[in-house]
Amino acid sequence: MKTRIIYVLALLFITTISFAKDVGNGDDWGNTGHRAVGEIANKHLSKRIKRKIRKLLNGQSLAMVSTYADDIKSDKAYRKYSTWHYVNLNDDETYQTSKKNPKGDLVTGIAKCKAVLMDDNASREDKIFHLKMLVHLIGDLHQPMHVGRVSDRGGNDFKVKWFYKGSNMHRVWDSEMINSFNMTYTELASNTDVLSKAQIKSLQKGTIVDWVNESKGLAQEIYGSAKSDENLRYRYMYDHFETVRKQLQKGGIRLAKVLTEIFG
Repeated sequence: MKTRIIYVLALLFITTISFAKDVGNGDDWGNTGHRAVGEIANKHLSKRIKRKIRKLLNGQSLAMVSTYADDIKSDKAYRKYSTWHYVNLNDDETYQTSKKNPKGDLVTGIAKCKAVLMDDNASREDKIFHLKMLVHLIGDLHQPMHVGRVSDRGGNDFKVKWFYKGSNMHRVWDSEMINSFNMTYTELASNTDVLSKAQIKSLQKGTIVDWVNESKGLAQEIYGSAKSDENLRYRYMYDHFETVRKQLQKGGIRLAKVLTEIFG
């Protein structure tokens, strides 16, 4: 009996590792970051659009559903959506010139979500699913390491230490810095920079592909911000957490734009 239990546990462990490798990228922004993006987006929506969204989501908020796409990763039934979370590019590529993943990527995933939500013939169930996915994917887009290098799986294989503990560059940017800052998602959303209407409009310019290429540029800067196996601590937070804050705010503002185009 004990042998059988050990075998089952080992099998589960191997399956989990295999799935993680298949996904290609680790978690993104972490729960706090994604919820902050959803909460920020909500602040930039009209009351009419807020009502439409809350009705479709049965009263749930954008912050509440923002982590759904990560929650379903452990379910094999949703494995086909794993490649939607990222688009890895070589240093000399833009999205337009890159070799496309036949399983889909961040750009095609967002396009699919928008298409379903704007399809009058789509079922309510499909619209709810794709809205939850869309909220998450726009957040992913603004985590720069989700547009990182092909060679290291968006920084997952770029090993560093975070306050002496083993980590990687992807994890540092998706959750380590946010967790170390120790604010809730509502506190992060309530402490965004004050922007004028013109500044907000400027941030909302461009297409999804433009935003991907912009994040890729940030990822290139991040690769130069540390050395392999470097111990990152307070100075790294001091130098880079402002970029994290700006990306969360930008993600929320742009999510609001996309939702307004869909539900407006």
